[in-house]
Amino acid sequence: MYYGPEHYLSKDATAGRVMAHARLLLKLSRRFEAVAPAALRDLAHVANYKSGMIIIHADNGAVAVKLRQMSRRLCDELSQEGCECSDIEVKVQPRQTLCQSSTSTPRPLSEMAQSMLSATRDKLPEGPLKAALSRLLCRALIKE
Repeated sequence: MYYGPEHYLSKDATAGRVMAHARLLLKLSRRFEAVAPAALRDLAHVANYKSGMIIIHADNGAVAVKLRQMSRRLCDELSQEGCECSDIEVKVQPRQTLCQSSTSTPRPLSEMAQSMLSATRDKLPEGPLKAALSRLLCRALIKE
């Protein structure tokens, strides 16, 4: 019979406390998503809970300021679910994207650069370097 990781984690006392804390954070995260304004909901998340204090990570400073202004109201609404919330601490912590790719923007060649590359290409013997320079000149944008 298959038992998931949750089964084994709830058997040990220490792991059980970790699981209970994880469940509490999940409950607080869902509650935060329900009570936070729609504009801020996707730009902040519950990071931790310690001794009645909820720690929220905001993606940028503007979101953090707005959440700090609303902290009393958010604290009251988060407390309604039965979790004691005496204060909210907001920290700026941008989310890290693991698979972020940046596309390069093509830079145009000046006329002088184009003429120098053409002259160099014309002086080279046939081979891979001459072919590569020809491809570069064909593909390059020319600055006017």
